[in-house]
Amino acid sequence: MKVARFAVLGVALVAGLAAAYLASSSKPPEAPPPPPAPTVATDDVLVAARELTFGTVLTPADMRWQSWPKANVPEGVIRKSASPDAVNEVNNSMLRSNFSDGEPFRRERLVKGGNSNFMAAMLTPGMRAVSINIEASGNNTAGGFILPNDHVDVLHTIHDDATAKAGGDGYVTEPILTNIRVLAIGQTVQEKNNERVVSGTSATLEVTPRQASILILAQRIGQLSLILRSMADSNNESETTGRPEQPVKTIVKYGVALQVQSH
Repeated sequence: MKVARFAVLGVALVAGLAAAYLASSSKPPEAPPPPPAPTVATDDVLVAARELTFGTVLTPADMRWQSWPKANVPEGVIRKSASPDAVNEVNNSMLRSNFSDGEPFRRERLVKGGNSNFMAAMLTPGMRAVSINIEASGNNTAGGFILPNDHVDVLHTIHDDATAKAGGDGYVTEPILTNIRVLAIGQTVQEKNNERVVSGTSATLEVTPRQASILILAQRIGQLSLILRSMADSNNESETTGRPEQPVKTIVKYGVALQVQSH
């Protein structure tokens, strides 16, 4: 009897082992581990460590290196691979425009030497700075919101005999320059801590030599006013101060020859 029991247990044990083997051998093979993610080649780019306004003199605290995919590094920025000592190289440089936090620096927007004349540093090469008197009753004709680095149209208002004889008030206003960059308004040259710029009756504009002549002549026989342009219009490449200059026409009023751009 005992032999029979042992025989039955042996058979059951063998059957169990066989079943376990068959079950384990029937499992699907495990999936191989995923391949490692491809390594993206990067380079460090010198960027602004905080929001900076134009005219700021750079210090090392204003700059930091930021890793950037090599394939997407913008043209003209400062790379650590090309200029490992760039922080010292551009230290004490003056900014020719605003920079947002994390925006890459470009050398053409920096002027080396923080002790440089501020206005001369702000000028684009080949351009001139001209200060003019502007209409004051309307706070520069834009409610006092014209700031340095904005772009404006310059309007010229004169007394015209023909208009007066036709029954009007005798004044005519026409644009003489368009999309002109403002360097300063009144005595202020930059906006700080989001404070509104101080209103003034003078403006310093960035113009070409020929445009400077137009402004000076226009001011002698009339009143100049500024009209603020939108930022989108200011970036219009077909209407910038850097374009080839438009033909000039001459208007004689009160015996004074005034040259203005043809439209």
